Amino acid sequence: MVRINGKQEAAAGMVLLDYLEQNHYALKGIAVECNEEMIEKSRYAEYVLQDGDAVEIVSFVGGG
Repeated sequence: MVRINGKQEAAAGMVLLDYLEQNHYALKGIAVECNEEMIEKSRYAEYVLQDGDAVEIVSFVGGG
C-alpha cells in the first residue's frame, strides 16, 4: 500500500506517471513529493511506487 495525499492506495509497483494519468492529474500544474523528496517531472515515467511510500501531490492554483 502507498499513502497518497493521506489515503492508503493499492499503487505499489505502479509507475508514478501511470498513476497520475489514471487519476486525471494535469501534469503541468502539479508537484510530487515521495518520502519527503521532490520527484522531478523528468523522472515520473521511471519512478516506481514502493510499498510503504508516502506521496504528496500538490496542485498549483493561480489567482489574483
